[in-house]
Amino acid sequence: MSDPATRHALGVDGAVELARVERNGLVESRHVGAAVVVSPTGEVIRALGDVDALVYPRSSLKPFQAITVLRSGVSLEGAQLVLASASHAGTPAHVEVVTLLLQRAGLTEDALQCPLDWPGDVEAAAVARTSGEKRRVTMNCSGKHAAFLLACVENGWPTADYLDPAHPLQVRVRETIEEFTGEPVGHVGVDGCGAPLFAVSLRGLATAFSRLARGVNATGPDADAVRLAEAIRSNAWAIQGQGLPNTVVIEELGLIAKGGAEGVMAMGSSDGTAVALKSLDGSHRVTSLVALELLTQAGAVPRSDADRVTSLVTEKVLGGGQPVGAIRAAF
Repeated sequence: MSDPATRHALGVDGAVELARVERNGLVESRHVGAAVVVSPTGEVIRALGDVDALVYPRSSLKPFQAITVLRSGVSLEGAQLVLASASHAGTPAHVEVVTLLLQRAGLTEDALQCPLDWPGDVEAAAVARTSGEKRRVTMNCSGKHAAFLLACVENGWPTADYLDPAHPLQVRVRETIEEFTGEPVGHVGVDGCGAPLFAVSLRGLATAFSRLARGVNATGPDADAVRLAEAIRSNAWAIQGQGLPNTVVIEELGLIAKGGAEGVMAMGSSDGTAVALKSLDGSHRVTSLVALELLTQAGAVPRSDADRVTSLVTEKVLGGGQPVGAIRAAF
């Protein structure tokens, strides 16, 4: 780990080629970034690019925000717990769970401070656009915000400023992130949903997912991490949506997978092998593919399973509606 005083953001000089798009035998596009794989004991077993540079994990941090809610004394199980860590598609099933969280807090969706948004799900968005307006509860981060509010109500903390980095809940979130990543937060920003956003390294993010997938923290077994990991594996639909990449990877392979905006992806296997990566251009086109390939080369996922799931979550290269190429890892 570099000196905290000199830590810097991931840049072009710290990026390497992660994947390429081939069309009719010619490389058409290339995706660069950085990626790291850690072992079950937390050792770096593969590093591509500058894995100690700072990145914003964005929504890949949601599981650790959810663990903080549990540590604050809130009882969450099943889909309600997964929605606290989700980037959901805004389907009626997702909205129902978020609404239940708000009802438990004695609040309405007006208390949410995430932005108004349309559902990400195509069918739900079509209905909303013809018969309604943008809502906070259909914004993909609303489950996390509802869980934040529930933690505030149950602890007697103020709800009006629950997104302030100095709020008791957000102070605890930062502590949880530092504990699971094993490093200090390097920079603080504001996420797209308005929540405090804590920058860490890809090495730290992979370490955090290794611990989450194994159900441990920095010092030993962690009941809240176990509960969250089990809930995610049992309710994969809730973390994103049916047919969407994170949900498919979890359902098919049992991995803990959570993407974040601007090309971030983190995955952890139950044995603790984990990967974290960032595509420097912010695209998600190759993030699942690269993560699965790295876990496969590390021996954490069987090749046949990885290839099958990769084909489900990676866009096709088509010409005239027919396959004319492929997107492939570049390492």
